[in-house]
Amino acid sequence: MAHYVVAGVTGRVGSAAASELLEHGERVTVIVRDEARGLDWTRRGAEVALGSLIDRSFVSEVVRNTDGFFTLLPENVAPDDFHGSRRRMADVIAGAVRDGGVPHVVMLSAIAAVLPDGNGPAKDLHYCENRLRACGATLTALRACYFQDNVASALTPAKQAGIYPNFLPSVDFGFPMIATRDVGRLAACALTSPPPKSEVIDLFGPTYSVRQVAEHLGAALGKTLEIVNIPPEGHVTALMQAGVPQQIAEAVAEMFAAFSAGLLVPRGDRSLNGSTTIDLVIADCLRHHQAAELTALT
Repeated sequence: MAHYVVAGVTGRVGSAAASELLEHGERVTVIVRDEARGLDWTRRGAEVALGSLIDRSFVSEVVRNTDGFFTLLPENVAPDDFHGSRRRMADVIAGAVRDGGVPHVVMLSAIAAVLPDGNGPAKDLHYCENRLRACGATLTALRACYFQDNVASALTPAKQAGIYPNFLPSVDFGFPMIATRDVGRLAACALTSPPPKSEVIDLFGPTYSVRQVAEHLGAALGKTLEIVNIPPEGHVTALMQAGVPQQIAEAVAEMFAAFSAGLLVPRGDRSLNGSTTIDLVIADCLRHHQAAELTALT
């Protein structure tokens, strides 16, 4: 039986990838930092490795003698050294892959990683892709388009003020959006079907405009949402007011600017498509949001 290691299982994509592999009877080791979070995965049949992606010796031992490794760069790193923290993690992951002799790595990347710089958080993904390509493993870089699940960030203003914040230049321009559940499923498929050589796969989903997403969210909430356009010069301030640390807010604003300038053009070796609709994702986000609200009250 093949053996796969999956990082990021406390997030949506890693969790979906590990779940998909387990459902197909694969042997899976998940990396978690918290023992309590590992208990659920143990009950579901996964092996649990307790440690961190910033520990090279730990990661190299976990991935040794395995058939594939799914990894990513978390965004919940030191907010005062956002890019530095993520690049150090990329160095550790690539070094551990080399040390452990992993034959195949599937990495969650983004369409925006097509650029080496000027693309916000994706500049670190571009860096990580190149570090992994140089470590001797076959790399499958999954460059996902915009996540449908980002609609979760609009739930609070939508529920409390009836507004939908828009950071893009057009509310009617449609662009592909993919659900994280589809990304996880495609990641699991990539792990079990390694390519003969490294490749970049662009991941797309159904096309929606900002107006359409706002309309779907409003319908789910039973109200009409007013779209509030945030000008580029106000992006950082608006994000920080929503609780995003300054360095991360600046990175996100830079990514929006690159998108608006038409610089983020897909250049993968091939592409795949997810089929989950925004309505399903909105329903999931509302359930999670309501559960969090109930937990906060208890």
